[in-house]
Amino acid sequence: MPIDQIKDIVDYGVIGLLLFLSFITFMFAIERLLFYRSVNVENYRHKNALELDLTKRLPTIASIGSNAPFIGLLGTVLAIILTFYIIGAQQETINPGEIMKHLALALKATAAGLVVAIPATVLYNALITVVDRKLAQWEIAKDEGKLSE
Repeated sequence: MPIDQIKDIVDYGVIGLLLFLSFITFMFAIERLLFYRSVNVENYRHKNALELDLTKRLPTIASIGSNAPFIGLLGTVLAIILTFYIIGAQQETINPGEIMKHLALALKATAAGLVVAIPATVLYNALITVVDRKLAQWEIAKDEGKLSE
């Protein structure tokens, strides 16, 4: 397998995985926001049942936010290893400009990982805030005797 094919597999594989994780993050966040808009805390007799419903899918968003930089870093490391392999395989003199171009392109995976992780972390924190507010609303409804039996 030629080295260019391996480089493409690393590039497209890592970037593709990060795009997929980004898609999952936004779909789960949208689903959660729609659920939070429709949920009535007074319909829950038990706080734990409400909390289970409110926190559904949030661990996935948190995991994506915390692991996307590592996936990007893995892509960068693999691309740098391939760059060094290409440099070592060259028989003629090595062009420093070409080396720098390959190394700069290798960093795109780390950047992509951060582009996925930052919004995922922000979304997770925003959703957790909504969960905390809904749980507080349940406590108020309980204290006021508004919970359905």
